[in-house]
Amino acid sequence: MTTGSTGSTFPKWQLALLIGAPVAIGLGYLYWRKSADQDGDKLTKKKLADIKDKTISLDGDDRSSLEPKEAKPLTGRELALHHKNEGNKHFRGAMYDQAIVEYTTAIDHCPKEEATDRATYYQNRAAAHEQLQNFRDVINDCSKAIECNPTYTKALIRRAKAYEQIKELSSALDDITAACILDQFQNKTGLLLADRILGELGQEHAREAMKDKKEVAPSKLFMKNYFSSFNNDPFRKMVIASSEPKGFVKAKALFDKGEYQGIVAACTEEIESSESEAEYKLEALLLRGTFYNLMANYTEAKLDLDAVADLETADKKLRVNALIKRASLVVQTDSETPEKCFEYFAKAEEIDSTNCDIFHHRGQVFILMDRMDEAINDFDRAHSLCPSSAIIATHLCYARYRMALMSKDEGGLRNVMKRFNDILEQFPNCVECYSIMAQVLTEQQQYQEADNFFEKAAKLEPDNAQILVHRGLLQLQWRGEIDEATKMIRKAIEIDDKCEFAYETLGTIEVQRGNLVEAIKLFESAIALAKAERSLVHLYSLKDAAIAQVNVSKSMGLSINNFSPSYFA
Repeated sequence: MTTGSTGSTFPKWQLALLIGAPVAIGLGYLYWRKSADQDGDKLTKKKLADIKDKTISLDGDDRSSLEPKEAKPLTGRELALHHKNEGNKHFRGAMYDQAIVEYTTAIDHCPKEEATDRATYYQNRAAAHEQLQNFRDVINDCSKAIECNPTYTKALIRRAKAYEQIKELSSALDDITAACILDQFQNKTGLLLADRILGELGQEHAREAMKDKKEVAPSKLFMKNYFSSFNNDPFRKMVIASSEPKGFVKAKALFDKGEYQGIVAACTEEIESSESEAEYKLEALLLRGTFYNLMANYTEAKLDLDAVADLETADKKLRVNALIKRASLVVQTDSETPEKCFEYFAKAEEIDSTNCDIFHHRGQVFILMDRMDEAINDFDRAHSLCPSSAIIATHLCYARYRMALMSKDEGGLRNVMKRFNDILEQFPNCVECYSIMAQVLTEQQQYQEADNFFEKAAKLEPDNAQILVHRGLLQLQWRGEIDEATKMIRKAIEIDDKCEFAYETLGTIEVQRGNLVEAIKLFESAIALAKAERSLVHLYSLKDAAIAQVNVSKSMGLSINNFSPSYFA
């Protein structure tokens, strides 16, 4: 559960904000919300009237008499207009069936060459069908309105909502993407809808992906950093007297060498051996469960970890370690109710309240949830139990930094920065501290100093791809050096072709460049490596947004270069 030097410390949405990527349509809402907050939120009579009109959502709604004063029969366009007005009256009176009849009559009498009028009548009939929840009819009528008027954003938005209701989310995303582009990302309703549909579609795809997740072995550096996040790891300091090269003895030897490929098979050999021979069965279950977890084989991981955690006669260090990893599984696989993980942490605390790993890893979950008070309490407790841990000291300092930032505590921020420097003096070889310090300095726009810290971190751990990715992002934010950033991130992939963060970041940059097809491939590479459901939701949202923009550019005959990121500046 460590963020570690192998993971991105800051929320991933900050990446998209950093480079102004148009792929994340939802960011337009963030931009609008910021502007709206500055404008104030007073509801004037005019605003209320505007809201009411948008709620009715009828076009060509002239409530004055548009019929000729002379009593003569109406024909053609005038007759169509009469029935449209009658339909609007019925709509306002919530008589939607009668409104549909009138709009249908208006369509029948409207000359074919009056395309704009016909589009309006279809759109109004769609609005009536929407009130009756006839969503297929809404889609059909909006489609006809768009045929008459291809740039009819109101019809696109209404059809997107209808597609959302019947769970055809890809079609909904295509429509709302087209509407946002036509409105130059200025329509608040469209931006909010786009944000919601992207989230829904991302969750849908992530859930499906989790069911069929293929095993992916992480890089050796990831493994090393993962196990080093446990101060009471049962395996690293374990001494085995036997030298017989089979079962758990073999697994432990491979673990010590950093040769992880055969560990699961060796553990399985130990577990399946006879009871009299299985001297290390529980250790084998825990180690195998750990590797199943790291390789995203969550079903098998749960079985092995539960077997150790639920055995009351097992060594408490083994049980606590299993429970911590079981908690991490909840966070990774359950994006809707990740708080269930706290049950496992509580059980671990009951077994051994002196194990600092419980509080360290739980503190990181609290950070993910933006619950900084609780994160600081847990990191404080972990630090008091293990004051020699550089990583715990760093994460405690980072949590205090986030808290000071949230509360706009200038004095607190100064104290935190001093504390970061104290940690580096005490632990001059802590890559995690250099990396997090660099990201904090980047956030404070102290770019040169941040780059110096990234450089120090890279010297200590030259095979750490994450550091290169962060340094590439710094070049973008600092100097606008997109080519230099791309070069660094591609080098990160050469160093570690299993670096999910590198593929995601490079994909987002390619969106910025207008290379959507290449971006989609990069997002797919990141998706194949992602292990947590929440990461998959985010990555699929990026991919889905890029696909929608490709679809829209083809259907509307637009160049992707028209999708300017300036709306997010």
